[in-house]
Amino acid sequence: MLFSYKKIFWISVTLLIISSKDILGVAAVSNINADKSTTLTDSGILTPIVPPPKLNAEAYVLMDYESGEVITGHNIHEHRPPASLTKMMTAYVVYSMLSTGQFTKNDKVLISKNAWKTRGSTMFLEAGEKVSVLNLLKGLIVVSGNDAAVALAEYVAGSEEGFVQLMNTTAQQMGLKDTNFEDANGLPDKDHYSSAYDQAKIAWHTIHDYPEYYPLYSIKEFQHGTDKKTGEPLAPQTNRITLLWSDKYVDGLKTGHTESAGYCLAISSKRDNRRLIAVILNAPNSRSRDIEAQKLLAYGYRFFSTVKPVTANKTLKTVQVWKGDSAELSVSSAADVWVTVPRSEESKVTASVVLDEDKIIAPVNKGQKVGNINILLNGKVLKTAPAIAEKAINKGGFFRRFWDSIRLFFSNLF
Repeated sequence: MLFSYKKIFWISVTLLIISSKDILGVAAVSNINADKSTTLTDSGILTPIVPPPKLNAEAYVLMDYESGEVITGHNIHEHRPPASLTKMMTAYVVYSMLSTGQFTKNDKVLISKNAWKTRGSTMFLEAGEKVSVLNLLKGLIVVSGNDAAVALAEYVAGSEEGFVQLMNTTAQQMGLKDTNFEDANGLPDKDHYSSAYDQAKIAWHTIHDYPEYYPLYSIKEFQHGTDKKTGEPLAPQTNRITLLWSDKYVDGLKTGHTESAGYCLAISSKRDNRRLIAVILNAPNSRSRDIEAQKLLAYGYRFFSTVKPVTANKTLKTVQVWKGDSAELSVSSAADVWVTVPRSEESKVTASVVLDEDKIIAPVNKGQKVGNINILLNGKVLKTAPAIAEKAINKGGFFRRFWDSIRLFFSNLF
């Protein structure tokens, strides 16, 4: 028996020497900062209970705003000319520059001859006049002014070419894999293209990142310019999204049309506190794009539901920590996690925490990623999010670390 005690003693001493790096304060390499959680995913199209409608358009997509998931779509990554849907990105870049404080929405922009002579839809700018950034945004969004797009581009970046570089850089930052811009207004160019999915993501970022500017997209009419013959103000132009009048749930975003692009539409609708985004590319006419978009929205609201199985900063699991000044660690998510599922399946959605390591050894930093949260439906993983430490756990004292080293050694034997 004495021999057994001695054996245990020397095993413990050996283990102590092996773990001396930790005891002396040399911590193992760890991921201190948890991955940023994101709502917007590149998940595939959901499996429906009821087949989705077949639309009269070359490409389309329906996305849930909260979960960022694609409910249904067709040719969602196909490269197509986006026409004036381009102006969603034009406006987004302006918002991002406004947020830096380099200029304000009330700043006056001197309209160049280059902006004035831009062909296509117009807000009736005149060369040499000064117009506020806010009114140019209204002209861009409400009446789809190509002249407004060029005027804003020149003001922000000095030239439209420079502004286009900002647009493409922003597209890369958004993770848009099927988009390249050649101008700020959407006029045809063989190298100017996007996809239904990428346009939905731009719409998502517009609503999510700059909600203070989103009301611009629901303005029904806008007036600018003077009749040169009479001196009277020109008649107001109406927003080209006719669904703003016929569907009380629709509140923006943008239309587009060229001969090569066909009739395009990106809209968002909010019903019963749930928001959907629909994009239609290359419908045969303006009436058709409205009808097809409403089919998408009706399908999404009727047959799918979005639930929140994980609430930000709400403890999901308490796990054991070794060699720390605390023996337990609470694990949660840094952000709400939403998932879209077929209706009647909501109650079957569950969340499960899977740790990166079988045993967590101190130190642990607050916010450190320690595993993944799997969101499951009928055993299938729908989405994952980082599981993070709710608090910091420092190294324990010498004897705590020594004792836990012994316990870990013997636990690994069995």
